[in-house]
Amino acid sequence: MNQNISEFAFPTRVVFGPGAIGRLASEMARWGIRRPLLVADRGIVEAGIVETACASIDHSPFVLFDSVNPNPTEENVLAGIERYRSEGCNGIVAVGGGSPLDAAKAIRLGVTHPLPLELYDDQLNGGERIGSNLPPMIAVPTTSGTGSEVGRSAVIYLKSTDRKTVIFSPHLIPSAAIDDPQLTLNMPPKITAGTGFDALTHNIEAYLAKGYHPLCDAIALYGTRLAAENLPLAVHDGGNLLARTNMMMASLMGAVSFQKGLGATHSLAHPLSSMGGLHHGTTNGILLPHVLEFNRPACEDRLRDLAVAMGIDVAGKSEAEAATAAIEHIQHLLEDVHIPHRLSSLGIERQMIPAMSKKAMEDACHLLNPRPCTELDMAALYESAL
Repeated sequence: MNQNISEFAFPTRVVFGPGAIGRLASEMARWGIRRPLLVADRGIVEAGIVETACASIDHSPFVLFDSVNPNPTEENVLAGIERYRSEGCNGIVAVGGGSPLDAAKAIRLGVTHPLPLELYDDQLNGGERIGSNLPPMIAVPTTSGTGSEVGRSAVIYLKSTDRKTVIFSPHLIPSAAIDDPQLTLNMPPKITAGTGFDALTHNIEAYLAKGYHPLCDAIALYGTRLAAENLPLAVHDGGNLLARTNMMMASLMGAVSFQKGLGATHSLAHPLSSMGGLHHGTTNGILLPHVLEFNRPACEDRLRDLAVAMGIDVAGKSEAEAATAAIEHIQHLLEDVHIPHRLSSLGIERQMIPAMSKKAMEDACHLLNPRPCTELDMAALYESAL
């Protein structure tokens, strides 16, 4: 047995470590999955990652479903549900980044829950309509960003809401996650940077979110440390397995910690994906310093904690000085991993701001932001990042 592979539950069962993908067959047997719908996207298939992931299950017939958009849509989900049923599948294996994993969760939901997807919207307390009668699902992340393999939500663009809609329930947590950092070794620097900033933002926003959750706070601080230390290493040396391993753990920890909540960065980022077609993690990175500056009056003490977590020497500094140092460090990280500072450089135009601001206010993530937000605040934050 490989002594570098660990097994734990928090609450997801996780098989973690280089080479962990070799356990896929045994995990399928554990959950009784004999004919899985294998959910991926075409890029993952073309890169040969699905072939690598499935090497240990060549004795089991699987049904490939790779019609998943970079920002998954209701159409993707409905097509996946139909494929699952028509092919007689009895479980799901999801391989890829956050998009295939989120789509797989929604497909899993739709197999046994017949209501329209918009009725499961978290803003409508739709989670109360979600029961435990879901088919088993094994999640295999190939990026280190969303942490969707241990998360209890799926984010899907729905026509009826005209926004990226969060479906949230503990029952959506995958039956098991297989986290193998070797699957991320060939991830390009640009995707490494964008997904890595998603992981960092999850940890930071979770720590700053309103509410009492010391367990999530502790996880978020350590996840922040791992991401801040290892993201530049992973971007500049993609073959650095230790950095890749630490980034995968930072991603996992971010998703565990944001059980507590997120913040305005995510509410602002979601319309940039659904309306502007931008990569979610990249926009999180661009927006994060601006939102932290906006939040500063409500959380300078916690920004100091984050500065310490990122390895900044704050000895003798006031809370205000430490908060400034934390925000500046994030700006330096953006430069280090070559994420642009301005939304305008990615094609966002000023006339888009009013519509995006309205959508940002409809997104529930900002409700736990440490400082309350108005639509005018959202517009000002977009303007500052433009």
